Amino acid sequence: MTHQRLVIFEEVAKSHDHPDAETICQRVREKIPTVSLDTIYRTLWMLDSLGLITTVGPSREKVRFDGNVTPHHHFVCSICGEAHDVDCPGLDSVTAPEEVEGIGRVNAVHVELRGVCKRCEKQTGSRERHI
Repeated sequence: MTHQRLVIFEEVAKSHDHPDAETICQRVREKIPTVSLDTIYRTLWMLDSLGLITTVGPSREKVRFDGNVTPHHHFVCSICGEAHDVDCPGLDSVTAPEEVEGIGRVNAVHVELRGVCKRCEKQTGSRERHI
């Protein structure tokens, strides 16, 4: 663990606002002015692959679009990023907790299940968690 990586990890670990890479870069540059955005990205993805941090929102490669606008949920492969619709009435009853009212108004609740699809599991021969 290099000094730069440690500072980047500490910045993510202490923040509660789920910062993006550019915001992390700005904050880290207060301590290490010469750090590059490329170093930030590579370190964040390395920390993610080690399970020390996780991502929030769309996959890193590309945003996926869904033409099905009816309420449903998704299974997303954490290796290839492939998304599949999941119709599960039990998940439809999930509601936002009352604490969210202090943050904002909830318009919809969507459950995203993350795991490894059968194809990737077969290709890697692994049943590890890649979340």
